[in-house]
Amino acid sequence: MITKQEYENAKKATVKAFRGAGIKMTEAEEERIEVADFGLGDLKNIGLEILTYVNTERVCAKELYLLPYQTCPEHIHADGPGYSGKEETFRCRRGKVYLYVSGEPVKKVGARIPDTVLTVFHEIELNEGEQYTLYPNTKHWFQGGAEGAIVSEFSTRSRDESDIFTDPKIRRIPETE
Repeated sequence: MITKQEYENAKKATVKAFRGAGIKMTEAEEERIEVADFGLGDLKNIGLEILTYVNTERVCAKELYLLPYQTCPEHIHADGPGYSGKEETFRCRRGKVYLYVSGEPVKKVGARIPDTVLTVFHEIELNEGEQYTLYPNTKHWFQGGAEGAIVSEFSTRSRDESDIFTDPKIRRIPETE
């Protein structure tokens, strides 16, 4: 859990980063930025800042902001009743992203290993202008590089509240004190 002040500071930093990358936002969009600490209270290391543009029954578009070495923890967008997982494409707009999925693990990961449960270590390094598509039911986690990262996400419907995290301590919906 993070404090309301930490939450607001993270939102301000996200707005500044998006503006610095030339991403135009309305005031309403700035207000909608979500700060996810995943219930661990360690936002600097394990967290994610999210601006959702649209999330309908068929399509979703988001901007994601990662601080330097900040990790979105390992999870899966699983099938559910009337829902067949989430297919998502990450496109790196600014910085570098280390994305880890199932597959042949690398000998030495580029990311800093966070204090959370991880099981997949097949590394995909995304630099500015590069993208990668994850199909439904793909276990994955990702981390910003040394300068952080801005990632555009294009996907089918997002049901983040249904994500299944490998680490049982994680809570997807943020809480503040």
